[in-house]
Amino acid sequence: MTFLAAQTRDRKSDRPAAVASPLVIREETRGDFAAREALLNAALGPARFEKTSERLREGRKPARGLALAASLNGKVVGTVRLWHIDAGRAPALLLGPLAVSAEHRSLGIGAALMRSALRRARMRGHKAVLLVGDAAYYERFGFSRARAVALEMPGPVDDSRFLALELAPGALGRAAGKVTPACEFAGAPALRMAA
Repeated sequence: MTFLAAQTRDRKSDRPAAVASPLVIREETRGDFAAREALLNAALGPARFEKTSERLREGRKPARGLALAASLNGKVVGTVRLWHIDAGRAPALLLGPLAVSAEHRSLGIGAALMRSALRRARMRGHKAVLLVGDAAYYERFGFSRARAVALEMPGPVDDSRFLALELAPGALGRAAGKVTPACEFAGAPALRMAA
């Protein structure tokens, strides 16, 4: 169990005051499904199903041990998952979606999920992670556009938001070309992406 310093306002000074709350980051369980989906729907809306990254995840299982939930007082307040992909002939992970409930944003939960996900990926021997997201947010975790410049997502993406991180130096050094899914299907077969 870790503790999260939540920002509240000190009534006397109107300055932020830290309040310790138990934040648990753990692997998802089957029981988290409804809470995770409700959180993603609220945070990202129905447009999340139209994103190019979703085509790489659609109908597939996340990487083993890399589907995480953040819970506060037993309630799921954040989620992140990583998925196996082929990044231009280099094995890698695709991160996303990362989401935190509206009432718990700006408390460091997203950053805690990111740090935990990347640490767990390293411990499991993964060498690179790609994502589509806000560079200003993800650069602090080591992601950059430069590492993804030779790679191509299989659909429309704002190139400035297509980022990569090498967990092992040189992991993406020779990677070039299209990013494709490399994880197994979950349950019923999903539509396969066009080549």
